[in-house]
Amino acid sequence: MAGRGKNDAQHARQQAERARRYAARTAWHEGRARRRARDNVVASVVGGLLVVGAVFSQVMLAQADAPAPKPKATPTSTSTPAPVITPSATPTPSS
Repeated sequence: MAGRGKNDAQHARQQAERARRYAARTAWHEGRARRRARDNVVASVVGGLLVVGAVFSQVMLAQADAPAPKPKATPTSTSTPAPVITPSATPTPSS
């Protein structure tokens, strides 16, 4: 019976070691998942700020470097006379 107790103690140590390794792997995996989530949030915020900055700079450039308005053409004071319609000498027959 003494040999059997030794196996039980060894088995308990192995179980404890497996449980410790499993807890370590689980904690490592959860830490990596949190890190990926945090990295994604940081990348999204930085990317959004870059897009907003690019749009803002383009708007400011367009306002600062706007082309001068082109002058509109004004009508001249010389106008062409309207054509004068003269009645014809022969009346057209109506049916």
